[in-house]
Amino acid sequence: QLQASGGGLVQRGGSLRLSCAASGFTLDYYTIAWFRQAPGQKREGVSCVRWSDGSTYYADSVKGRFTLSRDNAKNMVYLHLNNLESEDTAVYYCAADGRDYSGSYFLRYGMYYWGKGTQVTVSS
Repeated sequence: QLQASGGGLVQRGGSLRLSCAASGFTLDYYTIAWFRQAPGQKREGVSCVRWSDGSTYYADSVKGRFTLSRDNAKNMVYLHLNNLESEDTAVYYCAADGRDYSGSYFLRYGMYYWGKGTQVTVSS
């Protein structure tokens, strides 16, 4: 199972750190990604880190503001959200997949395992 946490209400320009905890399996051999979905909007792939080479990929909308990191020892993945904008308001989900596809592929087509989301609300 995957469980995202760390969401909340933050002012524009603020920061949050989202956490993704895995239980029942280790994340070492999984590509992990974050997605988000705002009300009435399509799901958007935000960022991912590939297990095979550690490479990270970011959507243009968050590049330079969000940073993904992973701690295999703790079986956790984090998404650091900085300089938040009202457009970042959404439910954020973490997901995992054992296949070795590119980051852009996963962010476009989704992943195999999904966790419950956490709400991020940015107030202006």
